[in-house]
Amino acid sequence: MEARLLAALILLPVTVIIILAGIHEYRRYKSEGRANYGLAYDEKTGTTYVTGISEDEEAFDPDDFDPSNYDELKKKADDDKA
Repeated sequence: MEARLLAALILLPVTVIIILAGIHEYRRYKSEGRANYGLAYDEKTGTTYVTGISEDEEAFDPDDFDPSNYDELKKKADDDKA
């Protein structure tokens, strides 16, 4: 197989995914307007992820988070529930 054809076959799926993601984001922008993306923290799993954030909410700041006290925070939340 020719090297150019092999390179095209490798890059084709990535190109299609990027184009589809761009179309999806453009359609979302036309229907909902400008989006504010940021880091969000999931207390149940102790993980962070990128998501859309409302204008009245603040994004999660990783500098303010100390992962060594996650177990203490979980225990405190469980005690508050009880």
